[in-house]
Amino acid sequence: MRLAFAIAFLAVALPGAFVRADYPVPCEQFDVSKVVRGKGEVEIACAAIEKRFSTAAHKHFFGMRMPAAFAVEIPIGGDATTFEASCGVDKFGEKGKVVMKVLGDGRELWSSGVTAWGDTNEVPAKVDVRGVKILTLSADPVEGSGEGVGVVWGEAKLDYADGKVLPSDVRRQSRQLGILTPAVRPEPRINGPRVYGVRPGRPILYRIPVSGERPMKISLSSPAVDCFRQDSQDLQDSRNPVNLVNPVEKISLNPETFTITGVIDKPGEYPLTIVAENAKGKDEKTLTIKVGETISLTPAMGWSSWNAFGGKVSDEKVRAAADALVSSGLADHGYAYINIDDFWQNIPERAKEDPALDGPLRDAEGRIAANSRFPDMKALVDYIHAKGLKAGIYSSPGPFTCGRAAGSWQHEEFDAKTFADWGFDYLKHDWCYYDDVAFGKGVHRAMYPYLVMGAALRHQKRDIVLSLCQYGMENVSAWGRYVGAQSWRTTGDVFDTWASVSAAIEKQKKLFMYTGPGAWNDPDMLCVGAVCWNDFKPTRLAPNEQYTHISMWALVAAPLLIGCDLTRLDDFTLSLLTNDEVIEIDQDTLGKGAGCIAEGDDWEIWARPLADGSIAAGLYNKSSREQTIAFNMEKAGLLCKWRVRDVWRQEDVGVFAGVYEATVPGHATHLVRLSPCWCGELRDDVVDIRDAAWRLIREKDLR
Repeated sequence: MRLAFAIAFLAVALPGAFVRADYPVPCEQFDVSKVVRGKGEVEIACAAIEKRFSTAAHKHFFGMRMPAAFAVEIPIGGDATTFEASCGVDKFGEKGKVVMKVLGDGRELWSSGVTAWGDTNEVPAKVDVRGVKILTLSADPVEGSGEGVGVVWGEAKLDYADGKVLPSDVRRQSRQLGILTPAVRPEPRINGPRVYGVRPGRPILYRIPVSGERPMKISLSSPAVDCFRQDSQDLQDSRNPVNLVNPVEKISLNPETFTITGVIDKPGEYPLTIVAENAKGKDEKTLTIKVGETISLTPAMGWSSWNAFGGKVSDEKVRAAADALVSSGLADHGYAYINIDDFWQNIPERAKEDPALDGPLRDAEGRIAANSRFPDMKALVDYIHAKGLKAGIYSSPGPFTCGRAAGSWQHEEFDAKTFADWGFDYLKHDWCYYDDVAFGKGVHRAMYPYLVMGAALRHQKRDIVLSLCQYGMENVSAWGRYVGAQSWRTTGDVFDTWASVSAAIEKQKKLFMYTGPGAWNDPDMLCVGAVCWNDFKPTRLAPNEQYTHISMWALVAAPLLIGCDLTRLDDFTLSLLTNDEVIEIDQDTLGKGAGCIAEGDDWEIWARPLADGSIAAGLYNKSSREQTIAFNMEKAGLLCKWRVRDVWRQEDVGVFAGVYEATVPGHATHLVRLSPCWCGELRDDVVDIRDAAWRLIREKDLR
């Protein structure tokens, strides 16, 4: 599951916009292209690309592998302080013995001595590299061993002096973007999607996301009852008759939290007119409550505890996150879920290191037990609900969770009922340890445990969104909705490095066809802000990379689940998370995720159709250097003139026909929305702007 600068180019100096590099830079960021001896190449493992390297002693989720009789030079710039790795012979390579070495500017700094295939202890390397500009890693076979022997540099990383970065870092290659999102205006703006899904007879909980100065007044009315009058024959003949039940009579509005609650028993579509007024102005929006079997009509937005607190999550920290989601204004822009990840349960085997985890896994009747950091789970959920927010919980289909707490295996109905009784609205169901009890093969093996939990959740008297976490195995995007899930992870864990984020983006290329209302590809949580694995220093992603991270998640219609400590939000991070025009793209009711429709020399263009007939497009610069990217609109099927809007800056750029060009900084994405002018339309042979993505996939598959 999980493992645990003064930047010259910055347009604006912001706490969350740059790296505090007094923590490790992982090997996935290294430039390992310069092989100076031997055949082959350096392979890199990181969670997002799901490559693993193993010695007889350990499996490494992060690290490097290289052949013996091999050396690679890595430019590190002279500002690093320490190189660290755990070294050994590849378990899956040829048997043999090797000597591994670290050299700095040609001078030997460290040697492993002779290490052999099958050794049950790895050799730790902790090497002083201060002042070194070129780091060389080498491996040499000894005692007749062949070149087929492989070596592993597990968890390889460099520590840098504060404020310094690798020579290859994009901050040294390209200008960096500062805050682009305009300040929140004082007049009311009703945000969030235009639809809300709920099953018949299940409780409605919806906090109206509205920004603007307080105090503010919210009112509701029903245009369905006010405006539609049809005789009985019209209703009988209509395929989609207007439901004349007045939803305002079925729900209530809390004027302090702007929260809609209630129950509607009859399936149908119930439009509500929401009006927000303050001293500065007025806004109006229609929200349609769709009562039926499909929930999560737009991707989930909220916060998850893992990246922020890992195994130290507690009732106190979750309450603080809920408070911060509201006080920071995030809830006013649509963020609604407060999700508790692993380590909310007892884990007796970890009790020596953390006494708070001591206690039974389940009570005498089989109900799962929360640990002492969560003294009253129902009270915690009630606290979250009282703010108009929703609450999420975590489990596993296996006998254990990733942290070795009790999983839901053979207790699915028990746990689903417990989660419902506590009032939870969301369940992340993580594959960990299910391999120990799994049966069958292929897709059937992958589907079965989620079918069981999906059915158990449907038996409850409240809607609980089911989020699958099994890292994209067996093409989960194709079947996730059929086991009762509303979202599913498509990647391994994503961390705050460019290699990790860009690998996750690459994995989405063949998945756009599976998204839609109630069905969302999830490339993992957002890695912006202060996270626990960096000791709550700012993200290691460069500002440009953060813009790409948020832009691409919005384009592919991914859940937007914040992973940082919300009590440590800085202005830059908050601006990334609260751009309403970016969020509108993610939450578009059509639900069609973007595909890659064009690509060239280190650039790609991703696009998706939107419900109002406009098109969202991202001009994605994969290079670390600034470059001009041309969107051939005519080739993509956009005829005549289209108005182009810069989504991050919330400014119209102009009207374009044929080609739209933009200069995009390294590792950044220029996110635009194209709206047809009076003559703008799609070419007759183009059904969907993503048709070109299908063609690119087919061309690559045929190579």
